[in-house]
Amino acid sequence: MVLPANKSSRHRMAPPETVSPTGEKPMGLVYAEIELISVDDTALFSRGYLAENEIRRVRVNALVDSGSYMLVIPNHVKEQLGLRVLGERMAILANDLEVRGTVVGPVEVRFENRRTTVDAVVLSDQGEVLLGSVPMEDLDVVIDPKRQKLIVNPDYPYIPSTYAK
Repeated sequence: MVLPANKSSRHRMAPPETVSPTGEKPMGLVYAEIELISVDDTALFSRGYLAENEIRRVRVNALVDSGSYMLVIPNHVKEQLGLRVLGERMAILANDLEVRGTVVGPVEVRFENRRTTVDAVVLSDQGEVLLGSVPMEDLDVVIDPKRQKLIVNPDYPYIPSTYAK
């Protein structure tokens, strides 16, 4: 800001902006738009028993959490996709509370030019979708902390990589 020469700048300066350690916006939660697809429906489509427009799918804004392992979905997403119950699993939440969850699937997860098939855990009737480290690893995606977003692995932008040793 340029001030006239006869005015004191100490009275007219804008307050300094707070800069986060990332150099961008303050640290927060990372969300990514992903698509979840019923694998059972895609199998029926590939065998000619279901039309492509009948494959159940849903786009969600998922919380990306590298500290969690699995894909976690609320019950209404399970119902929308018609996912089968495969079993049960105990889950330890961020507050150290242990809860019993229902394992469902299989579900295909798509993000940009990536896809993977995983089981999901249903922990409640409400809540948000949580994308954990197992599907993230298979999708070969990383969290960009500076931009606070999920991105495909920049070392392999066109095809995912994996360890096979």
